[in-house]
Amino acid sequence: MSTLNTEGQGHAVLFNFLTKVGLKKFYPNKLTLRSLLEIKKNSLSDESVQSVEEIPWCFLRKLFKINAECRSCTQLSNNDDEEENDSFDLDLYTANDSAEHNEVNPIDLIVALFLCADSLLQQEMALKMSMCQFSVPLLLPHGNNSQCTLMLWALRDIVKEWRPHDLSESKGFKEDNIVQADIPFYSFVRLKNCSLSKSQVLNHILSLGQQNHNMFIHRDMKGGANEKEIANGLVEVCWHLPCGRENLDIFPEPVAFANLRGDICESLTQFSFLFQVSTATFVFLDKVEENEHKILTSLQDVKSKLFFVINKKVENSEDTMSVKKTLKEIDLSNSRVKIKEPRINVVRFSEKLCTAIKKSLTDVTTTTNIENMLDKVVELGLFVDECTGDDQKKVAEEIMKGIGVQSVPDYKKQQLPLQGDKWKRLSQLEMEECRLKNAGSVGLEEYKSKLQEEKQQIMKDLGENKLSTAMKSFIEQLSKNDNVQRDFFLKWMKIKLNAHLRFQQSSLRQKLIEHSKKGEKDVNEIAKLDQALLDSSLGIEHYMRELGLVYEFSFQSREDADKISHLPALAAEMLLDGYPLELLDGDASNIPERWVTDVLMELHKKVGEKSRLLVLTVLGVQSSGKSTLLNTMFGVQFPVSSGRCTRGAYMLFLKVGEDMQCKLNCEFIVLIDTEGLKSPHLALLDNSYEHDNQLATFVIGLSDVTIINVTMENSTEMKDVLQIAAHAFLRMKKIGKKTVCHFVHQNVSEVSAHAKTIAERKHLLDQLNEMTQIAAEMEKQTSIQAFTDVLDYDIEKNNWNIPGLWHGTPPMAPVNTGYSEAVADFKKNLLEMVTSDRSDNVSQIPEFLQSLRSLWKAVKYENFIFSFRNTAVAQAYDNLCKEFSQWEWEFKKEILAWQGEAELELLNSVNTSELHHLNELIELKEQVSHKIVDQQIIMNSKLNQYYKKRDRHVNLIEKYRAEFFNSINSLAKEIQRSVNNKLDCALDLRKSTKEAEDIQRKNREIIEEQVMKLVSDFKKGGLSDKQLEHEFEKMWTEVTVNVSGLKEIDISGSVLNQLKKNFLNHNVNEDLHNIGDLNDIGKCPFEAKPEHIDTTINTDDITDGNLKKDIMKDFQNFAENVIQSCKCFVTDTANKDTDYNDYFTKELLEKVDESLKCCKCCTPQFEIDLKLHICGIASKEFLEMHRKFWSDRDPKIQLEKYKPQYWLDFLDLYKQRDDCQRKATDFVKFCIKPAVEEYISRSLGIDIVDKILTSCHSAEYSSRSFFQYNIQKELLQKEDFDTFFRYISKYEIYIRDWIFQHILQKMSEDKTLCKLKNTNLEVIVHKITEAIERATKGKDGVLLPDNKESITELINNMSRYLIKDISISVEAEKTTLFQIQSTLHPFTQSLNKSLSELNKQLQEEFSNSENITETLNKLPIKPQDELFKRVFGCGRRCPFCKVPCEAEGKDHKKHHAAIHRPQGLGMVMYIETQKLNETLCTTQVQTERKFSNTDTKGEWHPYKEYTTYYPDWHIPPDPTIEASDYWKYVLVQYNDRFAQEYKANPADVPKAWRRITKEQALKGLKDAYNIK
Repeated sequence: MSTLNTEGQGHAVLFNFLTKVGLKKFYPNKLTLRSLLEIKKNSLSDESVQSVEEIPWCFLRKLFKINAECRSCTQLSNNDDEEENDSFDLDLYTANDSAEHNEVNPIDLIVALFLCADSLLQQEMALKMSMCQFSVPLLLPHGNNSQCTLMLWALRDIVKEWRPHDLSESKGFKEDNIVQADIPFYSFVRLKNCSLSKSQVLNHILSLGQQNHNMFIHRDMKGGANEKEIANGLVEVCWHLPCGRENLDIFPEPVAFANLRGDICESLTQFSFLFQVSTATFVFLDKVEENEHKILTSLQDVKSKLFFVINKKVENSEDTMSVKKTLKEIDLSNSRVKIKEPRINVVRFSEKLCTAIKKSLTDVTTTTNIENMLDKVVELGLFVDECTGDDQKKVAEEIMKGIGVQSVPDYKKQQLPLQGDKWKRLSQLEMEECRLKNAGSVGLEEYKSKLQEEKQQIMKDLGENKLSTAMKSFIEQLSKNDNVQRDFFLKWMKIKLNAHLRFQQSSLRQKLIEHSKKGEKDVNEIAKLDQALLDSSLGIEHYMRELGLVYEFSFQSREDADKISHLPALAAEMLLDGYPLELLDGDASNIPERWVTDVLMELHKKVGEKSRLLVLTVLGVQSSGKSTLLNTMFGVQFPVSSGRCTRGAYMLFLKVGEDMQCKLNCEFIVLIDTEGLKSPHLALLDNSYEHDNQLATFVIGLSDVTIINVTMENSTEMKDVLQIAAHAFLRMKKIGKKTVCHFVHQNVSEVSAHAKTIAERKHLLDQLNEMTQIAAEMEKQTSIQAFTDVLDYDIEKNNWNIPGLWHGTPPMAPVNTGYSEAVADFKKNLLEMVTSDRSDNVSQIPEFLQSLRSLWKAVKYENFIFSFRNTAVAQAYDNLCKEFSQWEWEFKKEILAWQGEAELELLNSVNTSELHHLNELIELKEQVSHKIVDQQIIMNSKLNQYYKKRDRHVNLIEKYRAEFFNSINSLAKEIQRSVNNKLDCALDLRKSTKEAEDIQRKNREIIEEQVMKLVSDFKKGGLSDKQLEHEFEKMWTEVTVNVSGLKEIDISGSVLNQLKKNFLNHNVNEDLHNIGDLNDIGKCPFEAKPEHIDTTINTDDITDGNLKKDIMKDFQNFAENVIQSCKCFVTDTANKDTDYNDYFTKELLEKVDESLKCCKCCTPQFEIDLKLHICGIASKEFLEMHRKFWSDRDPKIQLEKYKPQYWLDFLDLYKQRDDCQRKATDFVKFCIKPAVEEYISRSLGIDIVDKILTSCHSAEYSSRSFFQYNIQKELLQKEDFDTFFRYISKYEIYIRDWIFQHILQKMSEDKTLCKLKNTNLEVIVHKITEAIERATKGKDGVLLPDNKESITELINNMSRYLIKDISISVEAEKTTLFQIQSTLHPFTQSLNKSLSELNKQLQEEFSNSENITETLNKLPIKPQDELFKRVFGCGRRCPFCKVPCEAEGKDHKKHHAAIHRPQGLGMVMYIETQKLNETLCTTQVQTERKFSNTDTKGEWHPYKEYTTYYPDWHIPPDPTIEASDYWKYVLVQYNDRFAQEYKANPADVPKAWRRITKEQALKGLKDAYNIK
């Protein structure tokens, strides 16, 4: 290649080359590290390069995977099969010139990339190249050989470890930054005429004894023969570092080797620099030209610093003479001249040179380091790449100034005070607040309050800390707008801190080694040294942690608010720039939640609230290569040095390129790096397993993908890791979190590894199954038997074999290409699997933070599944509950409307055959079954569609899906049962009504016969009205004197009969046989007796009088609540306008049975006595109901009702007057009006519920939890003890009354009830008008004749058309139309007129009616009942504090409530003192304390294991201490009153509770119910 001599020409060549490879736009230094770390489509590509422009990106991609083959991608791939053709073809020969244009010399590419890279990327490239054991640039040419830069900054990050031979026995080692290491420095240069490759020779020198590794690129490598365009003048450097083994080490000490590209005349400045800084310089040559002779003879110290390496060719006297002349003039000894004879190959000659270097090393008296070369650089006019960072370097040194004067622990206490003992104590307090292990004999709530007070004091103290000098400077530097300056500052901090750490920790490590070698190990001393190592650790992360804590506690003090308010935005910028954020402080085991939240929310804002995340974490044993795996996969730089292992957890954000966002369904990949499990630092602690379990649960809970790093070296440790992981995955399944898991087997390198490890993979699955069973047993999930029950796991797809990291023996071993390739393959497949499995419900930063907070709270409790409470989950669950309630009502409304029509159809049936009625009933039941199935399908479909939505976080509530489907099934069964019973009742009612109608018909016929006889007797006329009236009264008296009433049913006997049926299988009929009249039972209050309690805890055996009294009191309260609830049911039923039916008693007894399920220790006698008492009350109410129904239908009363009409009929017939209008009016009054009123009554219940559920108050009934919130909020605002007491002690009654009063209020507002009635009136009047119009025509559509007979047909037609709307009494119709004299047309006109008058009359009645209560009580579908069922739930109450269950659905598996109460509010008191118990059950379940009650049969049982007795209850610890502020406030306010009501002593409430305000109580209520 011709040498370019001018600067302009040099730059032209440079720009041409940069254009050729597509890098011109990045020159100079515009290519950033951040852009390379972005996850793009081409970053996952393994395809060969197809164009020259792709070459740089392929190189960088592979380099960042630490793939030593990255230098081989400088040629374009040729996919065509080329036939070898060795024949000489001139055309082909000349055509190769154009082909070379598509080839790039790897050295040129490296120079170009370093010229285009910014300072951070240069450092990263140099570090990765060094890991691959490549040479790295020391002097970088600028395109003109007269200008170059010393790459001091680029090499700053390279830290090497080695073991000199003098430390072999002690197994010690040295670790240093390579630019600061004082080591011999050898340079290799060449003259213009040199046919021997010095790079190839160097590679052989550095690889002797090991497999040859090409540290330097040479002509025989792929692309190395291509002509260099811009690389001449480049000086590369690499190092030989000994491992301490003589048979492997080439040199006993570390040695640096520099290699100048091009000849010395082209790069005279570089040669001068190298000669002056080197221990020795080897000059490779064939001959010496005149200008080279001048250069070599002008050198100083030639004899001690210069070696000639002569490549002797076939005898050439001229070449030989030029060499001899130069040797003579510089007087170089023969020992410094090394001649390569043609017969000697390069390997043997390299050994010769190696010997010369070894010998030279023994004479070395002074060493050099790259940092000290700066003087020579300045002297020669070269550039240095780190001059721009001098100011930042000074600040970093200033910040660290104190470290040299005092120890690191003392420096941290002074300059980083917030992360000291108080922060750690605060973390301990938060953990203890959750677990309450050290309460001793102190009351738990008092103990919690003391913990809270200490926490508040520590937080106050921490908030009052002033910013230290170091932190002021640190924050000031970070806050500068110039990102480059910030990067330089942080890098200088890291370099300086690491250098100090290496120096200070080396002595501690040596002591640790010495103690570990002793025969009798001093465990305490080793633990102290371990702790000292941790305490002496100081890195950037400690300053960033302090910065976070400064912000975390800033709310305590506003003095520095302006200085620190911008810190979250600053940290968010750093996250976007690729810096990690500490998520979990490993030293204190705590999370600064406010800091982490605000930082991530700032990041969320900065990216335009587009922050979908894919979270990935690696778990494994400490020092098993977890961080290295992440670094290799994503090109990041988590610390991997054994002295700086990760503590806690760090997160790092990688931007996903636009071309991959849609595919991966995220904008960021978040990497979480954690400290290793089974850490030796924690192994000496008793709770190390628990610590690991918490950490694994936390990070797995946050992650979408978890990689388990499997190493089989220590099977015991591996088993522990697998069990920890199994625990975490099991917990995630329980809360509905779906995680993908991959197992990576490291150090598996054989070609046949995959086949050979089938047995190992199966063994791993067996171990996983075993660990899963153990974990399931500990977590009390016995249904889980295998790992595949927990998550989707494929023995082939979820296991990855990765070879060992190093190819050879470190420190000279490069990274194994097989390792890089396997990791790249794993990454590609992992992301492809994520792409196919990724759901639409992807967390953005706000959801991620909610999970983080909830997970961390959960982790702090020992029983994770107990305590997981996620705001996002609660919100998602509540949203579904609201939707589900609406679907449920639509289902019920549809069936209730149909039920009304079906009942009417049965009642309107004119067929008197019982068989016909039964067939009709069967047919109706079949119809409703089909209708219910249809509605069930609709509801199932809605639920399925809901779970497909993308915007409701339905993935978080996946575990509830089956419960809601079960609830739909239960709802369908309940509705089916209810409708069938109602239809049975309707048929029974039809039968009893028919009996009354038959008597009424006979009496009517007699009356009508007598009326006609009177008309006939006096047809001659001449009688006055008074005389006629006298004759009519006489006849009436004679006819009706013998009319008898209806026979009363034995209601008491019927109720008793149903009671006997209820006890059919209980062997108690003998007790019931002697019962006389039920009406005599239930008059006196019910009294609980000793024989009512299970004999295993018989109160006679309890010596403690107070305990005996408590148990009896519990039974008495339980009985009174059941009786009160049943009384409400009986009263509501008795108010119905219907006859008694045995179904009512059956339903009542089922209600009692449901209540008795909560009472596990009652005897059969208690059940008998309680049911007898309730049936005694019911029989009296049902008897009154029956009598009222019968009296309304009494034949004599019915006749008297129609007496005036018969008198007028007689008068009209006698006087032969037209009775058309009167008959029409009577028909409307006695037939249409009752039917219309009944229609309105039947529709009104559904309409009222609809109105309330669609009004502005609908939210109150939207879900059970929201209903509870509104009720409790109202209670707080009323501040009335009696209301509170009634709510707690008579919960069901209170809720029923509240709903009833709420309906009354809403229906009276703006005459809402009147409007609803009028709406229904308008509908039915319109239907009747239409029916009349249709009824005037026959079946053929022709108008009926205008005669009397047509009126009967008109009425029959009309009844048929309205059969599903109204029921017209046949007897009323016959009576009112008796002997009608009018014809059809006038009657029809009169009928329409009367109907219009009825419409006005009813509107007026509705408007004037004020008795809404009476209306509501008489409705067949009571809105109060429907709303009660909607919000009341299952009615079960917490076994400890008696708070009602708020779980949705008909068939939920677990009862739960948002807030539990101090147990004293549920009448629980301490046995010894009879004081109300102030402790919350949510506190008790965290502790080892015990409870005893009737359910435990008097035995003491741990609260923590309450599910033994109450498996259907879920009682998690409170998420915060403020969560239960509402009920704490209530107890404090009414402590004495509750004690008085419960006949107990007031509770000892903690002082802190007395400070809770009404506003705080309301806030606690809002937070608990997730009300924004």
